[in-house]
Amino acid sequence: MSAISQASTLDAAPAFWLIADQLHTRNETERLAYIHTGFPPGWVKAVRSAFDLSNTQLEDLLSTSISTLERRLRQQRPLDLVSSERLDRLATLALQAAQVFEDQRIAQRWMMTPNRGLNDQSPLTLCATEIGARQVHRVLAALRHGGAL
Repeated sequence: MSAISQASTLDAAPAFWLIADQLHTRNETERLAYIHTGFPPGWVKAVRSAFDLSNTQLEDLLSTSISTLERRLRQQRPLDLVSSERLDRLATLALQAAQVFEDQRIAQRWMMTPNRGLNDQSPLTLCATEIGARQVHRVLAALRHGGAL
């Protein structure tokens, strides 16, 4: 079993929400500096567990191979700029979803489920780009204000 997959679901899923809350308390300048410094590699475990991601899904989300992620974890080296930015987007949107649905578990499921309002893609998949994240944000805003999608 790889080092990234060893986190238990019970420990890592709540860890993801703590991470998301930590990021949410920072202003944009602080978040940008943190992204450039690189997020801690252990955060990958929390994301993987919270969203029950396969190796392929994790690689696609973070645009990094599992072997690179595992090496960074072993060496305790921070994630690169791209992976850190994508984690920041995911955390931001997951928190927004949790606010809309008033439940973290429902938000987690919603983030993983293909959505007709998102051209049958999952919100999590769209976190790979800023444009995709804006689409997810618009769908969540519509849901918050009673719009049907």
